[in-house]
Amino acid sequence: MDLTKYNFTVSQQNILKNIIVDLKMWNEKILDDEIFNQLEEKYTGKQLSKKVFETVVNYHKRLKETPNNYDLFEDIKYDTRKFSYTQIEKQGIGLGACPVASEGTRCCNLLTLDAVESCGFDCSYCSIQSFYNQNKIGFDRDFKKKLENLDLDPNQTYHIGTGQSSDSLMWGNHDGILDALFEFAIKNPNVILEFKTKSDNIKYFLDNNVPKNIIVTWSLNTPVVIKNEEHLTASLEQRIQSARALADKGILVGFHFHPIVQYENYLQDYEKIYQTLQKTFTPQEVVLISLGTLTFIKPVIKKLRQRELKTKILQMPFETINGKQSYSLKVKKEMFTHAYNSFKSWHGKVYFYLCMEDHKLWKDTFGFEYSSNNQFEDFMLNNYMDKINSNPLKIADK
Repeated sequence: MDLTKYNFTVSQQNILKNIIVDLKMWNEKILDDEIFNQLEEKYTGKQLSKKVFETVVNYHKRLKETPNNYDLFEDIKYDTRKFSYTQIEKQGIGLGACPVASEGTRCCNLLTLDAVESCGFDCSYCSIQSFYNQNKIGFDRDFKKKLENLDLDPNQTYHIGTGQSSDSLMWGNHDGILDALFEFAIKNPNVILEFKTKSDNIKYFLDNNVPKNIIVTWSLNTPVVIKNEEHLTASLEQRIQSARALADKGILVGFHFHPIVQYENYLQDYEKIYQTLQKTFTPQEVVLISLGTLTFIKPVIKKLRQRELKTKILQMPFETINGKQSYSLKVKKEMFTHAYNSFKSWHGKVYFYLCMEDHKLWKDTFGFEYSSNNQFEDFMLNNYMDKINSNPLKIADK
């Protein structure tokens, strides 16, 4: 398909360039030349350019509106990434508000701690690739000292996560990072310290006493999504087995279904995971279930197209919601209500929430909504602390 011979505007050329890149990424066929030959027999000049442009755009649109099928990806091999470790000089400890917070969505006011910068996994949809050098993993050389000097109000409860700028567990205790974080948790019992991961690297947690205010959470997805979009990560079975091993030790665990990805028969695939979790864990062992889906800012989309990675993740009908590209509210309602209803046996026993989703989806999913982010945060912190304090399994604090 040679589009250079048509008299397109600069704007049309840019749109078509992105479409061609998308089709290659999605492993979808380019339109046959015969289609353009037929248009050339009927139209000339600007009218021909207009018809060709509309034909390509409409084809692209139809593909986005058709549920993804990963059968075309069966023979695609992923090239393993190479990365290097480096120590970096940072100003401050890197403790701040969740960077994806938005006024139009309900946010839990999570504080994020940038313990490591950049990730060794390569999930196609991840925003980390837009913020850091993908091939260089940065460790703050003064992290332990800065953490020791961090001044927190002992009368306030904090929820701090370490999985925003990198995976929380994949690096293990590299550069003494887990030593420092465990000491921090012991020193600050008013902090709920969350390690979020797609790894099965739990050796440090099995070999050491774990403070009761540490929770470990896994981002879970279907085998289809893990194989095709979450490159280099642990398998679904490995993640669940790792969570089970920590729960056996008395460590509270949690699960993030974020992103839930729409593709052919996706609800049935997610349903299997929901049922597996309820068979594998008791609600007393699980502190949280979060739900969310694909949400893109323009730099992430641009970065994906620059890499030309084989992925279906952009093959979706985008709508602009709260300034970002995502599924429609109708699709999100289907995803989230299905997930929450599938966990009926855990209602009232495990804390469920939507991560960075539109306010109105709370009412549709759970039958209620919070009036503010602060109210959301208060309910979350109270639920987490109640679960931590009532945990019957004995864990040494020191």
